[in-house]
Amino acid sequence: MIKHGDLEHGDMEQRRLDDAVTHDSMGVSFYTAGSATIEFDSQWSVRAGDVVLVPAGSPHRMMGMEKVEGWGLGFCPVCFVADGDASLLEPFDRVRSGASTVVTIAENRRAFFESLFRELHQELEKPRDGTRIIQRSLISLILSEVSSAASRGEQTLAVDDVVSNALRFIERRCLEGISLRDVAAGVHRSPAHLTTAVRRATGRSVQEWIIAGRMSEARRRLLHSDELVDVIADRVGYADATHFIRIFRRIHGATPAAWRANHRHMATPQAR
Repeated sequence: MIKHGDLEHGDMEQRRLDDAVTHDSMGVSFYTAGSATIEFDSQWSVRAGDVVLVPAGSPHRMMGMEKVEGWGLGFCPVCFVADGDASLLEPFDRVRSGASTVVTIAENRRAFFESLFRELHQELEKPRDGTRIIQRSLISLILSEVSSAASRGEQTLAVDDVVSNALRFIERRCLEGISLRDVAAGVHRSPAHLTTAVRRATGRSVQEWIIAGRMSEARRRLLHSDELVDVIADRVGYADATHFIRIFRRIHGATPAAWRANHRHMATPQAR
């Protein structure tokens, strides 16, 4: 659910980007000081108290910033869907449908909102028994606060964007063994048209987005469950466990079993 290195505080000026990028995670950035200009469809100015929401697969880049401080969070959308919490992704769906990517947190809620990021940061820095449940709860609270703030802002605009609709479809259905043809049918476009549109907008193919979603959920299950690899393969959309292992090893440089052993060792709190 939480990718290593996605939660940062302080010197965000080191994160300036020259080129637009896309990620397979959902992004939440909360600014506590300074100001910045971000390009996401168009240019947005942000300042202290603002939250920037970046849906997975959305090209964006930092255009400039001044004395910026804040928190950044990236998380796996498919993992929320897998656990039946897709409703928490609603603020990102609103952005994809045309709502503002910038949401302002009410002044009387900002201290509490920042405290959620601080607590989450501590859980990432010093894992302990129950950390995963605590992390998930804190992320849910962060998203709930964002959703409440967004609902008080502008109304969602009805935008029919084939790429956004395709990525939303993939996030909700990629664990079901879907293919390019299924995604194309789901957004009422031909496979050829969808292939071109998604590649042009995100730099990745439809199949690569499907695999990215499946691998996110596979990593979560490998790290936080004792399920057998062939069971995990089936749960993330692969009827053939050998095929799943081959794809996982190509992407992560290790078999699922080896990845699990290595990352569980790294996540185990060390005695002091």
